[in-house]
Order: sequence, then C-alpha cells, then structure tokens
Amino acid sequence: MEKKNVFFSAVIIILIGVLFFLFLNRKGGEPKVSTKYDSFAQCLAAQKLTMYGATWCSHCQAQKAMFEDSFKYVPYVECTENPAECLKNGVEAYPTWIGANGEKYVGEQSLEKLGNITGCKLPAN
Repeated sequence: MEKKNVFFSAVIIILIGVLFFLFLNRKGGEPKVSTKYDSFAQCLAAQKLTMYGATWCSHCQAQKAMFEDSFKYVPYVECTENPAECLKNGVEAYPTWIGANGEKYVGEQSLEKLGNITGCKLPAN
C-alpha cells in the first residue's frame, strides 16, 4: 500500500511540474513585431490615401509586396468584392490610388512617390 502512495505522489509531482513548465512557456499570443514600413503605411492611412485593386492583378500584387507585411495598414478596396464603390470612384485600371482630395494615381506607384503625395516619410534604409 505504501509503494502505491509513493508512486501516486510521484505522478502528481511530475504532472504539476509539467503543468508549471507549460504555464511558464505558453505563447499567449505572439508579441506584435513592427515591420519596416508600419509607420509609413499608417501615415498613408491617416492621410486618407486608398488603393483600389483586384486579387488577380499582378501590378496590385507587386504594389502590396512593396510594403511587405505592413500593407495591412494601407486602406485598400478590393474591386472584385466592391464593384459599386470602385465604379463610384471612377476606378478604370488597377491599381489606382485615390487621395482624400479625390486625385487619382493610376498604376504602380513607388513608395517614394506615395510619400511625396502624402508627406509621409519613408523609413531610413
């Protein structure tokens, strides 16, 4: 009977140790890692510069890739899902950037040009 209690106690202690280890090493959500263009993309959003595009558009894909992971901050309208909004704004080619003042910039734009349009600063290399 005593061997059973020792074995049972050992199992409990090991189980508590494993749970403690798992608790200390839990991810609990990855910490937010800022990428190079986050502040630039957020500035474009604050300046109300919006990109209109389509998923099948290779120029749109290239434009998004320029921002790396920071494109998530850029205001974007997917014209295949929102055709009425694109028609309302006179989008005839992809990508088209439209500023707060309604001015259109058709085609792929360099990040430098987007910065010049909005006054947003690109990060230093």
